Amino acid sequence: MSREQYLIESAQIKSLSARGYQLAIGIICMMAISSPQYVWTLFTAPLTAKLGVSLAQVQITFSLLIILQTFFSPLQGYLVDRFGIRTLVGLGCALSGLSWVLASQASSLSMLYLSYGVVGGLGTGIVYVGIVGLMVRWFPDRRGLAAGAVAAGYGMGAMITTFPISNSLQNVGMETTMLTFGLALGIVGLVASRFLRQPPTSQSADSLSKPNQVVVDVPPREVLKTPVFWLMFAMFTMMSTSGLMVTSQMASFAKDFGMTTVMVMGMAALPLALTIDRVCNGLTRPLFGWISDHYGRENTMAFAFFFEGIAMTL
Repeated sequence: MSREQYLIESAQIKSLSARGYQLAIGIICMMAISSPQYVWTLFTAPLTAKLGVSLAQVQITFSLLIILQTFFSPLQGYLVDRFGIRTLVGLGCALSGLSWVLASQASSLSMLYLSYGVVGGLGTGIVYVGIVGLMVRWFPDRRGLAAGAVAAGYGMGAMITTFPISNSLQNVGMETTMLTFGLALGIVGLVASRFLRQPPTSQSADSLSKPNQVVVDVPPREVLKTPVFWLMFAMFTMMSTSGLMVTSQMASFAKDFGMTTVMVMGMAALPLALTIDRVCNGLTRPLFGWISDHYGRENTMAFAFFFEGIAMTL
């Protein structure tokens, strides 16, 4: 092996190691911001009782969280590019944790909307957009798998917190639970964000892409003019609406079905169902990312949307 070949292979090995390290950090950041969305349903009953309002009024909080998280994504992506990945992701993780800290002291619906909904939505949105965008840059040759892996961190992060939060709600109450977990998750995400970095320009991950792979960078304005974007937007809206409906209302469903006190294998049915949901939601993200890399995005989406429809019908 020539010295030139040795240096090239050594550089590729270092790049692969750096990519794996960045992927792991990205997953940790995603896990730190997942609980506000995926364990929200555990807080609905205590919040309605504390504030003396209806479930419908409390659920507006979740709607605000999702709206701020998604529809400000273009602006959040711009801010990440403008101020740097560490600064913005760190800020997003801090805001996500702060939203729980503030919500623990909320004494009115407006305070709950502002803290959990607005602050939490902006914080989680910044992190989600920033991490996915970063991973696509680190893995141009495995974009589906990389994006799916960090999305799995977001989907599975609440798996770790569901039972502890459920037990904490019973033992110490909602205020202490939100305060404790808000501080813990915010600090974990903030610390992890300090280890993020962009891929190097001189020896970037682009050198590891497939020789026959062509990646075209299209400006946002041009994307908005393409019919396929609006088709995918409509598809994703329908899919996410059904999934988020279940996520946000599972505790209410369990109450309606008389399942709130049911035990399964020695565990409460509701947090167990939420945990299983998080595991499956998380594992399928990198799996379908890998499938889409090998069998095409269109074929993968057709398969996934078909079974989403079946699941919601059942």
